[in-house]
Amino acid sequence: MLKFIKKISQKAGSAPGTLVHIGERKTEKSRITVLDYDDVQLHEKQLDSIEEALPLKDSPTTTWLNIDGIHDVELIDKIGASFNIHPLILEDIVNTGQRPKTDDFEAYNYFVLKMLYLDEQSDEVRSEQVSLVLGNNFLISFQETQGDVFAHVRDRIRKGKRRIRKNGCDYLAYALIDAVVDHYFVILETIGATMESLEGDLLAEPTPETLQSIHALKRELIYMRKQVWPLREMINTVLRGELSMVGEQTMVFFKDVYDHTIQIIDTIESYRDVLSGMLDLYLSTISNRMNEVMKVLTIMATIFIPITFVAGIYGMNFKYMPELEWKWGYPAVWSLIGGIVLGMIVFFRRKKWL
Repeated sequence: MLKFIKKISQKAGSAPGTLVHIGERKTEKSRITVLDYDDVQLHEKQLDSIEEALPLKDSPTTTWLNIDGIHDVELIDKIGASFNIHPLILEDIVNTGQRPKTDDFEAYNYFVLKMLYLDEQSDEVRSEQVSLVLGNNFLISFQETQGDVFAHVRDRIRKGKRRIRKNGCDYLAYALIDAVVDHYFVILETIGATMESLEGDLLAEPTPETLQSIHALKRELIYMRKQVWPLREMINTVLRGELSMVGEQTMVFFKDVYDHTIQIIDTIESYRDVLSGMLDLYLSTISNRMNEVMKVLTIMATIFIPITFVAGIYGMNFKYMPELEWKWGYPAVWSLIGGIVLGMIVFFRRKKWL
């Protein structure tokens, strides 16, 4: 439940625009890297300070500035001052509890979305907040930690792919958002494979561990839906033409991201319905198993009722009972008991209760 709610009490009462990092510190030291390119050249390096990137601010090339580690509020403040970023945007960047959204300012656009990944140790869906500041010829991305899903985007830039090298920063923003959205499919494929395995266990031999796994998957899908659902409205804002920095040519590519987002949301909803059906199936299976046990016990008790009646009669301590002195009395009683049991079994089988 803790990953659903970010602790924001430490910021309560602060003035708007106050930079307070909210969230888990995921890296020791912030790292600044830059990719500066056009269709013929590429410069890539790691910077020691943000001041080194200032000459690239007004260059005609496309500049991608990536910040790993947003806990350093002093660095974030310097970036804001250098690129004239509004204090409220800086506040959203360091607050990792933001929902996916976009804001339009005169000189830049701001995007925030969640980069999801599957923790291999705990099999839980984790999230990292990614913020993008899109300017006229620069894009600044803010991440909580090193390591991301942007490796393919960097490779395309390094290999000189003409489309990404020829188009501007708005296309780069699309490429980064598209990489994040595409990685959602990877997570859903893993969850789908786990669901298939659980369904097989459910039909074969359901256990309490199966129920726990179903609840765990359902919780992860709810968490994933919470991170993905607002993304649809964010991209819709782009498609409505409300952002000044996204050109008409790039709109076509954002439509493709929108289609992927809808597909992901539909898949999440379908998986939730399947898990609800699996939960009902588990309860039905357990109930049927209990009914089978109760049926067997009831039949056994029913068979023993007439046997107990016969044994009770001949267990009475009356002196004058003709069968007590009879030579074949004992085997006759056992024959009677056996006949009763056999007759009841035949009767139950004809009624299809056995």
